[in-house]
Amino acid sequence: MAVSSGKIAESLRLLAGDEEDLKVISAAVQDAVCTIGDIAYEPRGRRLTVALNRFRWEAPSAARGGERVRAALQFGAVLSVQARRLRRDARQGVLSLLSIGLESGEAPACLVTLNFAGGGALRIEVECVDAVLSDLSAPWPTPRRPSHDGAEG
Repeated sequence: MAVSSGKIAESLRLLAGDEEDLKVISAAVQDAVCTIGDIAYEPRGRRLTVALNRFRWEAPSAARGGERVRAALQFGAVLSVQARRLRRDARQGVLSLLSIGLESGEAPACLVTLNFAGGGALRIEVECVDAVLSDLSAPWPTPRRPSHDGAEG
């Protein structure tokens, strides 16, 4: 896992090469929002990229309203992508990312699942865990902190 802080207001850059690293990225993107049109799969490049607005859980202001930042989540070594309960024709449809899961396959291959609110999911078959999350913009304030049933906030 590599973490670096850049010039864009403590921008985040995380690299994942195994399951433990992917758990850290999953925590960082919890409650990120994107549209269907923000998801790009490049079969020839064997990569899947998701542009999203990430809630900055690590920011000191997260206890109040909080901040969001434009970020990119990219997976390399992608063999295939399957969508479940996601309308690909609704390019402006908003998705809220809940978590990233990992199922082991025939080593080093595995299945990565992006789980969205409402039961939608992207299932990504990868040769190996090869993911990066990188902030792309300066953060901006958001008045609402994401909350979950039974949780304060």
